[in-house]
Amino acid sequence: MTKTRAKLFALITLVIALSACGWREGGQPTPPGGESSITVYPNTANVHVSQSILLQATVFNPGSTSGAVTWSLSGAGCSGTTCGTISSIGLDHGFYTAPASVPSPATVTVKATYNSMSASATITILAAVVVSEKWTWVSGSNTGTQMGTYGTKGTAALSNVPGARERAVSWIDSQGNLWLFGGDGFDSGGTFDLLNDLWKYDPITLEWTWVSGSNTVHQTGTYGTKGVADPSNVPGARSGAASWIDSQGKLWLFGGVGYASLGNNWLLNDLWKFDPTTLEWTWVSGNDIGKQAGTYGTKGTADPSNVPGARYSAVSWLDSSGKLWLFGGWGYDSGNIDGELNDLWEYDPATLEWTWVSGTSSIDQTGIYGTLGTADPSNVPGGRHDAVSWIDPQGKLWLFGGWGYAPGGSIGGRLNDLWEYDPATLEWAWVSGSNVFGQNGTYGIQGTADPLNVPGARSLAVSWLDSQGNLWLFGGGTDYGDLNDLWKYDPTTLEWTWVSGSDIGNQPGTYGTKGTAALSNVPGARERAVSWIDSQGNLWLFGGTGIDSAGYWGPLNDLWQIR
Repeated sequence: MTKTRAKLFALITLVIALSACGWREGGQPTPPGGESSITVYPNTANVHVSQSILLQATVFNPGSTSGAVTWSLSGAGCSGTTCGTISSIGLDHGFYTAPASVPSPATVTVKATYNSMSASATITILAAVVVSEKWTWVSGSNTGTQMGTYGTKGTAALSNVPGARERAVSWIDSQGNLWLFGGDGFDSGGTFDLLNDLWKYDPITLEWTWVSGSNTVHQTGTYGTKGVADPSNVPGARSGAASWIDSQGKLWLFGGVGYASLGNNWLLNDLWKFDPTTLEWTWVSGNDIGKQAGTYGTKGTADPSNVPGARYSAVSWLDSSGKLWLFGGWGYDSGNIDGELNDLWEYDPATLEWTWVSGTSSIDQTGIYGTLGTADPSNVPGGRHDAVSWIDPQGKLWLFGGWGYAPGGSIGGRLNDLWEYDPATLEWAWVSGSNVFGQNGTYGIQGTADPLNVPGARSLAVSWLDSQGNLWLFGGGTDYGDLNDLWKYDPTTLEWTWVSGSDIGNQPGTYGTKGTAALSNVPGARERAVSWIDSQGNLWLFGGTGIDSAGYWGPLNDLWQIR
């Protein structure tokens, strides 16, 4: 058993133990009187044919007895595997997979039993949704906590694969190659910590290449001379950085949390450029030590001395003129105090100057939302980290969710607000979602756009922009677990569509056959993954921390494509 899976079983044991004290996932109360009882979450659910759902039993006041919950399955219109299958995971989780065809009637009962107590969930089996998008499991493992197979640096091989990781960064180049850097993950020896390895994936040959950096964790940066490329230069190991790729195919990397030139694990504000032709890194801007305050200068005015403060989990964009944009994250403000940031920056690679464009130079600012759908110079999103971003064909910057501050309070939470920023007018507009944190999603009918649909509050999701200008959103973390729902937003109609995945959290992946697209395939619920979109409009997803094909939670190294 891996260490991560051992931790999962320890967590499950803790759940049952805490239930004796009245705790239950999701904050639901213990039944009055302190009597022993058992519940199942969710107690009702819809599952499409051949897809799976993870159920959790919670035992209240188990007394002196101990042991695992047992699971059983029955249906009025089915028997045996025609009802599906149910298996136990750990002490209190049940893994249900629906049959390949819908029984009549289309409901089954899943029962959890603990000693003499039992509780059940009613599962309605639905026919497959007819959608044009299909997921394909392309590379990596369908189980978590995998170490990296690096091979020889600079040499592609089918056996090469990055280790499971979270909070990495990604780029895609003009030849359609996918690039991946760093994060928290497993190195070649199976040690989990901060990485600084750079990888390239070729979708034509299906091969990974270890390009730069180390195959072991805990590496400090080699900065060299600012502005001068050198074969020995390399950023230190880090996670939660921001990234771009410019029109010349150069890869850009900013900040995160990790190792600068010293051996301290700190927030960073260094800006790097990698040339895939020369295979050389250049330290471009920022500091070679961590925990640096921002130098904001005058809002709207570029200056060589301006620089954003050290931060991680910011979001980024690249505009059509080649300018780099950076928003928010958790980091240091102008007074060198760390917290949630809402500052918007622009970097010009031609002049090597940063400009503070919008937001404040202080942490923990609440949002000013104004009127839904109306741009205003006074509007501004609140400080936040772990949001997602897009830039549309008109050059507008888009921002969704994350963990941060809505209006009128000093307590932050997960958000589902969608914002648009116009660099021409310098105005933000609140476009969709709520100005209150902790909102549930409204899913509607899968595959059908509706003005009432909206994803629930989340952080640590991933995003894409397709060739038609639609915004795509996948997964992320909520207050009650991780998600694997895929959403599409049409900026023309202002409508969200729930495209794929589950409307229930903590669901396992259905991998199918590697390399084969299928309607039943779907990545498991996850957060802290990375994404790409290729020139054919296919969406790509890699890793993160989430739930694998067996229902176990941990870091992942699976590569997916949806087309």
